[in-house]
Amino acid sequence: MYDLIVIGAGAAGMTSALYALRNGKTVLVLESESLGGQIATSPRLENYPSIKEISGEQFADNLFEQITHHGAELEIEKVVGVEKLADKTFKVKTEYNEYSAKSVIIASGVKHKHLRTKSNRDDLVGKGVYYCAICDGPFYKDKEVVVIGDANTALQYSLLLSSYCKKVYIYTLFDKFFGDKSLVKALHAKENIEWRPNTSVIDFIGEDELTAIEYKDKDGNILTHEITGVFVAIGQIPDNKAFENLVDLDSMGYIIADETCKTKTEGLFVAGDCRTKAVRQVSTAVGDGAVAATNASFYIESLD
Repeated sequence: MYDLIVIGAGAAGMTSALYALRNGKTVLVLESESLGGQIATSPRLENYPSIKEISGEQFADNLFEQITHHGAELEIEKVVGVEKLADKTFKVKTEYNEYSAKSVIIASGVKHKHLRTKSNRDDLVGKGVYYCAICDGPFYKDKEVVVIGDANTALQYSLLLSSYCKKVYIYTLFDKFFGDKSLVKALHAKENIEWRPNTSVIDFIGEDELTAIEYKDKDGNILTHEITGVFVAIGQIPDNKAFENLVDLDSMGYIIADETCKTKTEGLFVAGDCRTKAVRQVSTAVGDGAVAATNASFYIESLD
């Protein structure tokens, strides 16, 4: 029996673990994929207080070292369900095991939103269509690539790719970017980045691998761009179906909770990008983690 189980090892989840551990609680962190969540795939983190610049991967590694130093346990297992028992404890089911805890924090984060095309070409993901420039961008050194998106992630991907790719085309639905001004300024200063505004990518073309994209320009013309590498950065979506028996979800699938990070189920908390909130940044995820773990610790102590 653990005091606390944290579902997710992103910035919110690992901060939750840190605060609970420092409050003397035993903590198990369950992560379905890889440590760090979304921030681990960011080439540079430049807006976190007191840190001028750090890679997302290093930031995540530092957090992981910190929580393991304080005694956190970690299992790489996907959570498939959570149940609150009559004795007020929680049973957390994974694909392989079951674990028990006095309290649970859901910090499952979000996943990349896939671009829906007219031919539904998800079969080309990993074969020319990618959702992580850090992971797959180096395969396109000295080649031309396309980035689809208009916010910070797309801007960061474009700048990163431009450092080793021959040319980067960035396609946006509108005639403006929705990212930080500093990133927009840096993008416009790059000679090997070409911006194509008011365009809509409508299909991926290729048999076994991507060979081109089909897009609609501002005048409604359907055009083809021959390209072998596309990086999609159009946002994220939550994956909270496994918890809907114990929480309320909004129309987008986010867990409904205010700044206390409390869900409708006593003893069950939520932290980070998977909850309803106006701003989703590393700093707000970390703040959620601190609040959720502190309130979870108060709850656990109230049971004694």
